[in-house]
Amino acid sequence: MLSLSDKKARRRDWLRNLNNRNRTGGRAIDGLTPLEVTRRGWLAGAGALAIAGCHPAARADLRFWATSYEGDYSPHLTAAFERATGLSVDVQSVPSTAAHEKMLTAFAGGALPDVFMVPSGWVREFWSIGAIAPVPSPALIADTVPTALALARVDGRDVAVPWAIAPQVQYYRRDLLAAAGYAGPPDDWEAWRAMGRTLKRRRPDDYVFLMLLNWPDTLVSMLWQSGARLLREDDTRGNFSQPAAEAAFAFYKSLFDEGLAPRALSTEVQDPLAALAAGYFAIWPSWPTLLLDLRRRAAELPRERWGVARLAGPTGPSVASMVSASLCVSATTPRPREAWALVRHLTSRSSEVKFQQMIGNLPARASAWNALSLDPQVLAPFAAQLAAPGLAPPVIEWERIQIEIQYAAERVVRGLQTIRQALAGLDARADQLLAKRRELVQAGQIA
Repeated sequence: MLSLSDKKARRRDWLRNLNNRNRTGGRAIDGLTPLEVTRRGWLAGAGALAIAGCHPAARADLRFWATSYEGDYSPHLTAAFERATGLSVDVQSVPSTAAHEKMLTAFAGGALPDVFMVPSGWVREFWSIGAIAPVPSPALIADTVPTALALARVDGRDVAVPWAIAPQVQYYRRDLLAAAGYAGPPDDWEAWRAMGRTLKRRRPDDYVFLMLLNWPDTLVSMLWQSGARLLREDDTRGNFSQPAAEAAFAFYKSLFDEGLAPRALSTEVQDPLAALAAGYFAIWPSWPTLLLDLRRRAAELPRERWGVARLAGPTGPSVASMVSASLCVSATTPRPREAWALVRHLTSRSSEVKFQQMIGNLPARASAWNALSLDPQVLAPFAAQLAAPGLAPPVIEWERIQIEIQYAAERVVRGLQTIRQALAGLDARADQLLAKRRELVQAGQIA
């Protein structure tokens, strides 16, 4: 166990390294890499490793692609399917950062797997290009959480089967807040920030909020909470230059300006959970997958020292970012009956409960929530947030626009642009990204 002096030395080193990076402005803005859409935001990139024990692709009856931990751990689910059906399943774990390009290339070459996982933001795109088959039976989605089901629909049609859902919440250190006189995080922005100031006065060498600059989900939640409608004219142009979006950016920026949040990237905080356990910060807006890490590392941060709450909003909890993963069947699979049987197995109540225990995903199947071995006080904020999701505009370009939000936010936080300059730039960039959609809408080819 570390002595008190060792803990203080480690804290000084962590803060010194972070402050040195802040003084140099972090990495060059022009060199920013695209946001990794992963399990941990769904969250941090995972390597693509061949799964030991999978059947060789040449002999497999079905092929299944999934990303990150979902791909790594899927053989634990497919094994039961293979035993029950006698079918072999080749599972390939695809890196999250390469999945989109790999799947589009496979579609173009007629090589899509029979079943594949996509995040909610890709469903419309793959449906629009004819890559996926519609859901053949209402029974496949009959027990689905309504919010997740909405993300797997295109123009009212079920085209994918939800597999996991992740509403954003905030994790907090109960003991640190209690020492400052708070039973939990306040519900509204001003009180939330005031709590941050109180904590900062008590612990001036630490931060309060962790909002990594290359994970913009918290800012996106704030934009939804502010009431900003970020696209206009049938979602064909940017609409960032508006008071609501400016207010969200201003509040977000203030947390960094006041030293309540570090100007840091995920590469600069190598182990956020260890930092939370050490008290370097007290509030971490994050996702349900963090629950698994908290359980595995309970020796560092015992259950009684942390809690979960909905995110604060302008006047109280409201909408917040939510992501989901769904399973699709290729429109060209030679074995559609078997492919849908695999989807039925993977999204069954028992499979989704098992997956939650293994990798932390919350199930998309409503009945599975009753079987979760989670503290009801922990689960309640997630359940409440599902009723108020912040849903992205239904355009395939949104994922790229969200990356531009990340770039703009970092420039603002580092003082390289004013908020109004950043919002005007976002409008211009969104207009560029939406140019093709604009042409199709104007030509009456899409609604």
